[in-house]
Amino acid sequence: MSLLLVTRTQSIPTEPGYGLLIDKPQGLTSFGVIRRLRRLLGIKKIGHAGTLDPMATGLLICLVGRAATRQQDHFMGLPKTYTGTLRLGQTTPSYDAETDIDVRVSVPGVLDPEQVEAARQQFVGDIEQVPPVFSAIKKGGERLYKKARRGEDVDIEPRRVTVSSFTLAPPRRVIPDTLDLDFSVGCSKGTYIRSLAHDLGQALGYGAHLVALRREGIGPHCVADAWTLDGLEAHLGGAQH
Repeated sequence: MSLLLVTRTQSIPTEPGYGLLIDKPQGLTSFGVIRRLRRLLGIKKIGHAGTLDPMATGLLICLVGRAATRQQDHFMGLPKTYTGTLRLGQTTPSYDAETDIDVRVSVPGVLDPEQVEAARQQFVGDIEQVPPVFSAIKKGGERLYKKARRGEDVDIEPRRVTVSSFTLAPPRRVIPDTLDLDFSVGCSKGTYIRSLAHDLGQALGYGAHLVALRREGIGPHCVADAWTLDGLEAHLGGAQH
């Protein structure tokens, strides 16, 4: 059955059984969004279709009511599109800015475009990708990030994912000895953009970590159509719900 996905131009239904397009703000976990929606809507049974890390922003499809949450797998299986920024010359254990820098390598102000293109091409198509150890994947019944926080060594099996597009803007110097690369990615379910940033940095010989990430789309659904949490709260404050 098709599910109504409510955009920011539509009114919120009075009964559960629909999806909400939400633009997740930076610094809030995906479950933090769910908690806020439960309070705003007065409905306990709410889930989401695809976690975004706290640092990331962008489209989160939230499913309101039991009938809606039953369609979680369908939405999670849709391809995703992202934009973001990776920083060459610095690596972190989590592959993003959520943990401290552990390795620094000085990056020249100019990169060889052919070298960058050769590295980029390695990560387009069907690829084997190792997820970050700081992730919610379970191993031995426990989330990997819990093992990582204890400093445990974890053997993580690579996963086959599909990167349908991966474009890079010209590098720019933001802080000394590093270069930032803005990118856009189209990819399958299960792709870790943090790993993509890390792996590109390794291929270029400088290391890298993710400093910004925004999910622009899930399947045909676009973040431009999504509610902000503040906008939703203002809308509901002026409506009977």
